[in-house]
Amino acid sequence: MNKKESRIRRSRKTRLKISELGAKRLVVFKSNCHIYAQVIDESGSKVLVSASSVSKDLGADVKNGGNTDAAKLVGQLIAKKAVAAGIKGVAFDRSGFSYHGRVKALAEAARENGLEF
Repeated sequence: MNKKESRIRRSRKTRLKISELGAKRLVVFKSNCHIYAQVIDESGSKVLVSASSVSKDLGADVKNGGNTDAAKLVGQLIAKKAVAAGIKGVAFDRSGFSYHGRVKALAEAARENGLEF
């Protein structure tokens, strides 16, 4: 298995467990240049809230979308949008990425701004 296949295998395992719990999930995806976050409903078919380092909401604040500062801003934005939509509790789906660096920064910023997971 290569690096990508291993990550996808880990993400499938996590998503199966979250679907058993029946919780909304905060999904994080990172590329080399940007980071993306979405809150998806229990069935997994509808995106309720989304934010990314590409979005126009953060356009002036983000100079480089591939660093921890951008991840913190995306975490703050996703938490504010989710709380405004009436979503408090979510399950954190890191898509097989290790809980370190940008993923950790996004998660901590989301927790500080009102999301519970």
